[in-house]
Amino acid sequence: MATLGNRKNTSEIIQKYQFDFRKKFGQNFLIDNSILDKIVEAADITRQDCVLEIGPGIGTMTQRLAEEAGEVVAVEIDKNLMPILEETLAGYDNVTVLNEDILKVDIHQIVADHGGRPIKVVANLPYYITTPIIMTLFESHVPLKSVTVMVQKEVADRMQVGPGTKDYGALSLAVQYYAKPEIITRVPAACFMPRPNVDSTVIRLTRYEKPPVETQDEEWLFAVIRASFNQRRKTLANGLANAAGLGVNRQQVEGVLAEMGLSATIRGETLTLERFSELSDRLLTARAAGRF
Repeated sequence: MATLGNRKNTSEIIQKYQFDFRKKFGQNFLIDNSILDKIVEAADITRQDCVLEIGPGIGTMTQRLAEEAGEVVAVEIDKNLMPILEETLAGYDNVTVLNEDILKVDIHQIVADHGGRPIKVVANLPYYITTPIIMTLFESHVPLKSVTVMVQKEVADRMQVGPGTKDYGALSLAVQYYAKPEIITRVPAACFMPRPNVDSTVIRLTRYEKPPVETQDEEWLFAVIRASFNQRRKTLANGLANAAGLGVNRQQVEGVLAEMGLSATIRGETLTLERFSELSDRLLTARAAGRF
């Protein structure tokens, strides 16, 4: 099978199998070899690595990964792509293809089945499901070294910006709690078939061995962060006091903010990860003690 990564070979395999792109799966296949090179280089794949690829499509990047990695496990949700992958990956005996939904598959089991060592994730993620996939990978505490993904440009921007910017929010804080984000390259829409309506970005998230901040309760920290950004126009005090499930009142929130030397009218987008960690710990203590 000829290598993919260009318009001619991609068109030929699509036509051979009369494959229909399915909008619900966000299918856009990469047809630029230089971008493929940058992704594989950024992922820093070695023969000692097991790579989890999410959404291999017709196998364009899978071929490249198989040439560099010890093992590749590719998880593809669309059963119509299985015959194509069987052909395009026929020459690689170190690739396992699973016809599964990545949000439902047991990634811990995949890791266990392939040596138990931390894996590297590489993916061209569908725009509509990028955030749930990224957060599932981190929050499930799967043994990870890094996540190198192609995502919508705006999503990549949100992952790596700091406080005080319009793109800063819950995703920024969550990603930066678990990993160090680094933009690798921008990818114009013309590099895909079919051409999407937006440009993309390749971003590498290198997993921290230990988060940059300490917190009493990680789950509570992210509940506070999500509540702080659910309604961006609201003050932090309003957002947290009105959040279902948090169980804190306005007096407690304003009391904790005062302890931290912060105004009662402050908004969530101004707080760093460190300050959010402090806020969540203080709120947890105040709630438990019934203070304020």
